[in-house]
Amino acid sequence: MTEIPPSTVEFEYLTGFGNQHHTEAIPGALPRDQNSPQRAPYGLYAEQLSATAFTEPRAVNRRSWVYRIRPSAQHRAFTRIANRSFRSAPILDGVADPNRLRWDPLPDSWPRGDFLDSVYTIAANGSALQRQGIAVHLYSATESMRHRYFADADGELLILPQHGKLVLHTEFGKLAVRPGEFAVIGRAVRFRVELLDPRCVGYLCENYGSPFDLPELGPIGANGLAHARHFRYPVAAYEDLDERVEVVQKFGGNLWSAELDHSPLDVVAWHGSHSAYVYDLARFNAMGTTGYDHPDPSIYTVLTSHSDTPGQANADFVAFPARWNVAEHSFRPPHFHRNVMTECMGLIEGAHDSKAEGFVPGGVSLHNMWAAHGPDRETFDTASAAELTPQKIENSLAFMFETRWPLVVTEFAHSARHRQADYDASWAGLQHRFRPPQ
Repeated sequence: MTEIPPSTVEFEYLTGFGNQHHTEAIPGALPRDQNSPQRAPYGLYAEQLSATAFTEPRAVNRRSWVYRIRPSAQHRAFTRIANRSFRSAPILDGVADPNRLRWDPLPDSWPRGDFLDSVYTIAANGSALQRQGIAVHLYSATESMRHRYFADADGELLILPQHGKLVLHTEFGKLAVRPGEFAVIGRAVRFRVELLDPRCVGYLCENYGSPFDLPELGPIGANGLAHARHFRYPVAAYEDLDERVEVVQKFGGNLWSAELDHSPLDVVAWHGSHSAYVYDLARFNAMGTTGYDHPDPSIYTVLTSHSDTPGQANADFVAFPARWNVAEHSFRPPHFHRNVMTECMGLIEGAHDSKAEGFVPGGVSLHNMWAAHGPDRETFDTASAAELTPQKIENSLAFMFETRWPLVVTEFAHSARHRQADYDASWAGLQHRFRPPQ
């Protein structure tokens, strides 16, 4: 096989969230007069990817035209292959656990493999077949995907590196993504993952529901949270390889494999709104309270996947980057709470402001709906006595996947050795403090 040369991380990008982008790797490859001309330039094939129903409103309609060396229809039959630790909703043999759960990072002894083989499912809800809900996965890759490609027909993938840099080679071009950034690969978009470090670990959110979108800003106004212009889309790039490769597709919760005699990343030009993108969380304009009380985490929403019930998201992706704490006469860390929404948290770097120990980068915590949680004793005692001067939270990046349904934990994750059996001890030291008036 021809060895695909390794990448550098200096790429050109298109900007603007969800825009009708257009790009060509060869001048003139993109037709100027209509989407599907009688003869596409340079002998290319015109193909449309429709990521939403044809009749959905213009504001949410997502589709792209691509001009490729061979049509996607040219492939042999897909056959089932082993799912390994990659699972999908509904998880019928899992555990819908009301208890608070937390996992340490994946051990260094995790089996070696490429990005796809290393995916390990923590929990999921909804149904991949009914296009609602999410799945939360981890990955721990040690090899690049050189002649192997993946497409997730069940949902779009939000890839959040915790350690190690990746290059995502997609049908639409290349994206470089590092810790502190995240990438989203559109539903059914084919791609391969190249590692720029010996071991790359991180988090995945597989979104079965409506595509991630920017949240409405309401009273926040025009300039808060994530700016559309900071999202980066790939410039057209193509692989013209005439040799055997494997394409793995996730469909209906299972993995299917087909052999091709060419690279599926052969798009020479494209235009549209269904693609892949990357965003640097350092650009997120975090909002907070300048008066009193700890703000609800919804104020930190980066992306949202809408459900059929306004105000109850299929999924919210929430980030807690560097920010100021200035609230007066207030307990500044997250307060004790029970929510109707389910919260699954991870940590990219640093420490979370409600946990003194036990929650470390690469770890995961899950608080299913109505699970009571909040600061541990050390955080409570420290925050209760702290001098309320302005405080900058730095060198910390936590995030949360919030969803309207409980997350069902896979049996594999529930019985994993790196799940913390003593997580409840985080709150065991909270003492009786009640002193009624005499």
